[in-house]
Amino acid sequence: MPMIDVYAAKGTFGNKPALTKALNACLMAWEKVPPISWFTDNTAAFIHEMDADSLANANGDSTYVRIQVLTPVGILDRDKKLGVTREMTDIIVAASGNATPKDQVWVQIVEAPDGGWGIGGDAYLNDEIATEARRRLGIA
Repeated sequence: MPMIDVYAAKGTFGNKPALTKALNACLMAWEKVPPISWFTDNTAAFIHEMDADSLANANGDSTYVRIQVLTPVGILDRDKKLGVTREMTDIIVAASGNATPKDQVWVQIVEAPDGGWGIGGDAYLNDEIATEARRRLGIA
């Protein structure tokens, strides 16, 4: 049940609803979670558009896009992290109309500690997330 934050200059993306949907689908696929409402309702992408003068690399270039993915610890192994990074980069490049080169898309994967994922006032442990998913799938 990850959260995805995308930071970019205003006007980088045309169809933001399609972008958030694509990013969410990408991460859910790499996490290999079932498409049950508990996961789809609690997986979200946020597009943060900023004035171009509000972001820049050390040379002053503001055409970069930063993606921060927050996911429970241990859900993504090395291969999955590589896959998420590649696929999200491709999604961003396409969503920008190829105006953002691949080497100007930064993906940061951050893992919430076990028990550090709160929904509805409960801080779930990873095994509790899995147990709840199985219950909702009727295989508990």
